[in-house]
Amino acid sequence: MQKDSKIYVAGHRGMVGAAVWRALLAEGFTNLIGKTSKELDLKDQKSVNYFFQKEEPQVVIDAAARVGGILANNNFPYPFLMENLQIQNNLIDAAQHNNVQKFIFLGSSCIYPKLAPQPLKEEYLLTGPLEPTNEWYAIAKIAGVKACEAIRKQFGKDYVSLMPTNLYGPFDNFDLETSHVLPAMIRKFHEAKNNNHADVKLWGSGTPMREFLHVDDLAKAVVFSVKNTLPENLYNVGTGSDVTIKQLAEIIQKTVGHKGEIIWDSSKPDGTPRKLMDSSKMNAVGWNSEIVLDKGIENTYQWFLDNQEDLKEVKL
Repeated sequence: MQKDSKIYVAGHRGMVGAAVWRALLAEGFTNLIGKTSKELDLKDQKSVNYFFQKEEPQVVIDAAARVGGILANNNFPYPFLMENLQIQNNLIDAAQHNNVQKFIFLGSSCIYPKLAPQPLKEEYLLTGPLEPTNEWYAIAKIAGVKACEAIRKQFGKDYVSLMPTNLYGPFDNFDLETSHVLPAMIRKFHEAKNNNHADVKLWGSGTPMREFLHVDDLAKAVVFSVKNTLPENLYNVGTGSDVTIKQLAEIIQKTVGHKGEIIWDSSKPDGTPRKLMDSSKMNAVGWNSEIVLDKGIENTYQWFLDNQEDLKEVKL
């Protein structure tokens, strides 16, 4: 791939897309395209097709999606299914019909069965029931993986799917109604600290285990996939290690400097008992994570502190 190859990053202003954009620039790629949702509605098939015909991107990175935590997925199943299907189908189909040779589809570890053996391997896809609280999002992402696999099989194009574990980092969503567990904890502990170190109530028992990947590490995996032709269609992208939600809370509490108590509300759902990904395939082709969890959380909390005014403007 040439450094002046035209690369379209869908969702370039989100947490993942922004990280990918920064990483591409850092690697010397100069011809990047990004459109806001106001400039291009990815749910509008005609608009997406016209955009591809006009711009003729050589590489497409799909970092656009409707995302959220357990609460958002559980309360809004239809948009999490339908909007994600619309976005990715329009992008993948427009890429295929406009001769885009390289497409990188980004998904989530939630595509794997709830009770699949640990660590999660790529071949466990479609071998059992999904986690009910986010199956709508997962089904959409599975469809995207299979669409890219079908194009790869039928047309021989370099369409690859990267499935990251739980992501965090700069530009994350810190809204308590729609955010994932790590940014939600950062905000909760921060606000409790500012409220005379009030106690913090957290969902569940604290016993489930989760793996967390800094978004800048994922971005490097995407750039690696842009620069190289990967031999298979589906790759897990993770750190290879996990922590309990209780351990995560304690790391964040320490980072924020909160001195109050943590109260666990065991009446609320825990979600999947454990989600550790086997990223050995991605490691074998040459990518490895670099950012350790405590340092990544420090980086994310500092970003949160530095962007308080912007977060207030978007009512987070």
